[in-house]
Amino acid sequence: MRGGRRDGEINWVHIGTDDTYLALNEDARTVVRQGPGLNHIGFVIDDADALRKRLEEAGYKESYIPPESHPHHKRTYFHDGNGMEWEFVQYFSDDPVERNDYSY
Repeated sequence: MRGGRRDGEINWVHIGTDDTYLALNEDARTVVRQGPGLNHIGFVIDDADALRKRLEEAGYKESYIPPESHPHHKRTYFHDGNGMEWEFVQYFSDDPVERNDYSY
């Protein structure tokens, strides 16, 4: 289990193994939810740039979270028609410490 404060503002925790986990975190939006909710669903993919292009061409909107510059992974987030956020991550390392590094 890993946890902390993301960007100094959001409490979060990963529950699982180095390869498969559930990510639980506070809602980062300014409007506080009135009950429990699902933040997003994540998938490991082979090519984040190609997936981003296909989703945009299909009419999906990229989330408000900008793509990051990280040496060990590339993530992108999209919303579906129901407002659910989907995370797609491409890893550039097999080392779990590097894959799960959020210091950038």
